[in-house]
Amino acid sequence: MKWLKRLVIAFFSLGLLGIGAIVAAYFYVLPDLPDVTTLKTVKLQTPLRIYSSDGKLISQFGEKRRIPVHYDDVPEQLINAVLDTEDARFFEHRGIDPIGIIRAAVILVTTGKKSQGASTITQQVARGFFLTRDKTYIRKTKEIFLALKIEKALNKQEILTLYLNRSFLGNRAYGVGAAAQVYYGKELSELTLPEMAMIAGLPQSPSAANPIRNASRALNRRNWVLSRMLEKRNITQAQYEEAIQAPITAKYHGAVIDLYAPYISEMARDYLVEKYGEEEAYTGGYDIYTTVDSKLQLDAQKALRHNVYSYDERHGYRGRTKVLWSETPLEVEEIKTKLKQTGSFQGMYPAAVMSIEGQTAKVMTAKGDIYDLPWDGIKWARKFITNKRQGKAPKLASDVLTAGQQVWIRNNGDIWQLSQVPLVASAIVSIDPQNGAIKNLVGGFSFYTSQYNRVTQAKRQLGSNIKPFIYTAALEKGYTLSTLINNAPINKPDTRQGTAWRPKNSPDVYGGPTRLRVGLAQSINVMSVRAMRYSGLDATIAQLVKFGFDPADLPRNESIALGSPSVTPLQVVTAFSTFANGGYLVEPYFIEKIESANGDLFEAANPTLACTPVIPEQPLAEDPFAAMANEFQTDIDTKQESEVTTNPIQCGSDDSRFAPRIISEQTAFLITESLKSVIWGGGNWSKGTGWNGTAWRAARVVKRRDIAGKTGTTNESRDTWFSGFNPKLATTVWVGFDDHGQELGRTSWNANGAKDQISLAEAGAKTAGPAWNEFMKDALAGTPVVPTTPPEGIVSARIDLATGKLTRKTDYTSKFEYFIAGTEPTEYVTEQEEDNSDIFIDKSEEEDLFQ
Repeated sequence: MKWLKRLVIAFFSLGLLGIGAIVAAYFYVLPDLPDVTTLKTVKLQTPLRIYSSDGKLISQFGEKRRIPVHYDDVPEQLINAVLDTEDARFFEHRGIDPIGIIRAAVILVTTGKKSQGASTITQQVARGFFLTRDKTYIRKTKEIFLALKIEKALNKQEILTLYLNRSFLGNRAYGVGAAAQVYYGKELSELTLPEMAMIAGLPQSPSAANPIRNASRALNRRNWVLSRMLEKRNITQAQYEEAIQAPITAKYHGAVIDLYAPYISEMARDYLVEKYGEEEAYTGGYDIYTTVDSKLQLDAQKALRHNVYSYDERHGYRGRTKVLWSETPLEVEEIKTKLKQTGSFQGMYPAAVMSIEGQTAKVMTAKGDIYDLPWDGIKWARKFITNKRQGKAPKLASDVLTAGQQVWIRNNGDIWQLSQVPLVASAIVSIDPQNGAIKNLVGGFSFYTSQYNRVTQAKRQLGSNIKPFIYTAALEKGYTLSTLINNAPINKPDTRQGTAWRPKNSPDVYGGPTRLRVGLAQSINVMSVRAMRYSGLDATIAQLVKFGFDPADLPRNESIALGSPSVTPLQVVTAFSTFANGGYLVEPYFIEKIESANGDLFEAANPTLACTPVIPEQPLAEDPFAAMANEFQTDIDTKQESEVTTNPIQCGSDDSRFAPRIISEQTAFLITESLKSVIWGGGNWSKGTGWNGTAWRAARVVKRRDIAGKTGTTNESRDTWFSGFNPKLATTVWVGFDDHGQELGRTSWNANGAKDQISLAEAGAKTAGPAWNEFMKDALAGTPVVPTTPPEGIVSARIDLATGKLTRKTDYTSKFEYFIAGTEPTEYVTEQEEDNSDIFIDKSEEEDLFQ
């Protein structure tokens, strides 16, 4: 009996010693134990995602791929696979598994090796969030106590959800949601049993058992997980037999980008990084919704690409990119290997010229596909000499191509054709003129070759795109659309530039006194200069500043009238929007809202609205008779006010911001009407008096009466523009070279006024206009034409086309013209004036016409 008593005392003493050791260990590590309640509000590192306004994913930034999921979103069999593999008694223990600990202790005593098999999922969560992976006794002690604390702070579903979202599963995938996308390109609900087993087996060996890098080890690991599920009776024998026969189908799937719009996504990324820093921006789980419309963005990208290809091909073929063989053809596999060294982009593919026969050629792509290049896809390829010169037109395919050459090909929608990487640059941007939302933005032909955003960063000379703003200043000072301005050479030069500046028309022809509407529609240079002189240089510059142009970019000389200021396309489209919305300068913006990782609204746009604030209803006065009197007086005041002012559109709320009105609604209307003439022209073609505006091609392509626009070309055709709008959408296109010194081509007219029929002539209507035409045709398709509705304060009067005076005639020599009330002509044209077209000359420059 004594030995039994001693044994009991020994066990009791060991128990007390064990308890004491545990207590001592607890108090030893207590100062280092973190507050596990932070797990209730833990912020998982998730990437930055950028979307279009209609929810299409544009881009994703961040090293870690993580798609947080809720417990209820995880398939039951995936949970079973994870628990059967990692912690079969998870829902039974309270953070630590005594059986597992005993098993690990036995392994340590018998083999001398430490095992992690005793770690429960709760312990792994503790280690993953608070500890290192070092295999030390002190770390293990902390892990145990933290697991116990976590079990008290969180329920089992919360703990398991943290584990499923936190675990690293290889290939930058963190959590089962990301793993399903990375390895299978699927949502969790779409996974098969073998795929779930594969993912469940990754936490302990995400690299060694990775199905992409080591398929054989991954297969063994997956089948072991399936055997555990069978052992725990979570799958049947039949399911097990079928699942282990399934092949390894995992392959890398990048982020599923729905809309490729790199320039706008880079703007959004820059915004968030600038505001919060890279670490927070890339890991904070922000979702940025831009203002970009996915359809309009695709339309813009297509229009720009087509236009750049057209320009590039007009100027000739610069030759093959490589020579793959000269005499003895290479083997097919060797050709494919060499072609794969060059990536395809923007719809162009590297190809090898295999054979040539007559006017056709056969080419092979990197995939081994053979295509015929017909003559229609080759005949454009005159030899490039300069942007102003090209060689003779080819007659045979052999004049252009040789077997063994590596070239570029693309499909133009009808045929495969020879192509090349364009050297010219371009940009297109559209905004909603009613609030400034950027609806599409393309900063260049290829983001892959140049990340330079020409919409926001490239300041280029504006050329004739500036003329609507010049005429705005003249209208607000007293000119009308029927005012005659002398279209004659300017012999009174401006010397503020240091030299005698004598602007000329393009073409260098002059028609005498011409109505302002025609001068703007036909972009007559000397008329713009004279309009600017009428307003005054200071007043003109002040007007341009009101339109949003930087004073530092505006030279203080008369060249400003022809577009010498350098501005960005975004500034230009914003300024043109003022005409579309009735006189308000909106602020362009591109971020609609930013949501946090848990879907809460973090930031929302408050755009400037092109309207006047809603007048809140006034509360009733206490005295009902006083209220009636006030209401009666208000009706009188409103009636009197409506007789002399317009009734502007009201919108918004107390929290809205409103764009400032910078020009009157009437002036905006008159300029818009003139810009419609740029497209639709005027006169009577059947009587021989019809005339085209500079953008007559837009009328034929877009075929809408609610569009208005303006071409723009700078000296020596270094920059070309087209800016235009309807009431719902304003768009600017720019085409030029990043190297400011390069000319796009010849001008359309030579010095003596005769038309130069060389095909290399480039100007705004021909070079930038086609992109605008194609885009606006597609963008506005299916939308109703907005009818012309003159605002209050606008009247119309029939005028004589030659003199701008009133007329009683109703034939082709007259038309109705719009005027701001009070500025319409008061004199009628006389018979003598009808016979004399030189009736009006600017008195300030009378000598110009006769020198």
